[in-house]
Amino acid sequence: MDPRTRPARWLVRRRERPEAPLNVYVFAHAGGSSAEYLLWTDELTEVQLWGVQLPGRSVRRAEPAHTAIGPLVADLVSQSAFTGPYVLFGHSFGGLLAYETTRALRREGRDLPEHLVLSSSPAPHTFGTGGPAGSLHTLSDEELITAAEARWGPLPEQVHADARLRRLVLGPLRADISVFETYVHEPEPPLEVPATLLCGTGEQDRLAGESAGWARHLDRITRRVALPGGHFYFREDHAPLLDVIREVAGEVGVGRSRATA
Repeated sequence: MDPRTRPARWLVRRRERPEAPLNVYVFAHAGGSSAEYLLWTDELTEVQLWGVQLPGRSVRRAEPAHTAIGPLVADLVSQSAFTGPYVLFGHSFGGLLAYETTRALRREGRDLPEHLVLSSSPAPHTFGTGGPAGSLHTLSDEELITAAEARWGPLPEQVHADARLRRLVLGPLRADISVFETYVHEPEPPLEVPATLLCGTGEQDRLAGESAGWARHLDRITRRVALPGGHFYFREDHAPLLDVIREVAGEVGVGRSRATA
């Protein structure tokens, strides 16, 4: 069965481009929905853009969100068909999911992505007990908001102003934070997939350290780029990020690079 016909709707798109030579699957940040990233569709015309929509948010908000990475990745891989050639993009928490999804696909002998684009995402061994561990997911709502904003920047004003929206946001955010706070990295050989590492200039001081960390888990890192802005640099101006994706598309043999040197 085509995964797009399943009720779970793990893979969603805003516009169908059957002629597109490359699929780009996007994993959102903690608590995020793919809807934010699918807004790039009208500008990123060179590829078919897909959002990986997790349970507990958007059209799947009635479903319980996963709180551990094992069941989350197992469900995602078993119910989704990543068709190629394709690229996986993940921002922050989404980068960890993109990485673990690729490892799961490799264990099953399935086709791997042509490229990974990992944005503002700590190296796997620094999640969970290996690094920024904690218990944010056990905090009260107000404490969680304060801690999340201190770490990743302010939530949208609408979240603060609308109690119903705040509840909708905090549920998946708490679940996703639980996923990475309880994550324990299991060593495997490095992925034989080239990767691009991105972050905002506000985080570039840690880019060198993250690059060294990711080098333990990836066969090849083709570029390390700091784009203008903070953790959510693409909310300020997503054009430079889309140029990087176009550049990646060109490198895997599809699309036309319009990125500047």
